[in-house]
Amino acid sequence: MPPLTWKVLGVSAATGILIVLAAWWAGPSLFGTAEVADTRTVEATVTLPADCTRPNAEETVRFELDGVTRNGTLSGCGHNQDERIEIAVPHAAAEGLIDVQLANAAVGSSDLRRPVGLALLVLSCAGGGTYAFLLARGPRRPAAVL
Repeated sequence: MPPLTWKVLGVSAATGILIVLAAWWAGPSLFGTAEVADTRTVEATVTLPADCTRPNAEETVRFELDGVTRNGTLSGCGHNQDERIEIAVPHAAAEGLIDVQLANAAVGSSDLRRPVGLALLVLSCAGGGTYAFLLARGPRRPAAVL
C-alpha cells in the first residue's frame, strides 16, 4: 500500500473545508431556523383568565385592532382579570376569536442552533478524515519485545 503523503492529507483537509463552507453558504435553513411570523404587537386586556392547574389552558383577551375591539384566545395561564399584556396578532386575522400569543414569547429555535450545527459538522468532517486515514494506513504491527 502506498504511503500517505501530504498531498493526500491536503486533499482530505480541503474537502472538509469545502463541505463546511458549502454548509455555511447554504444559509440558516440548513439547520432549521424558524420562519418569523408576520404579526403586529398590540396591548390587550385579559377578560377570562385561566388556572394553571388545567392542561392546555387558554385565556381570553380583548384588544383593539384597526379601531375595532376584537377578542382572542391566548394559549397560556397565570394572568389576572383585567391585566394588561402585550400580544402578537397575525396580520391575516379573520373574524371571530383570533389565536394570539404573548409578544415577548420566542417562537422557534434559538440562534445558537446554527453555530452548534456547524461545529458538529466540522467535528464530523474531522472524524471522517481520521477514519479514512486509519483505514488507508492499515494495521500496525507490534514491535518485537526483547
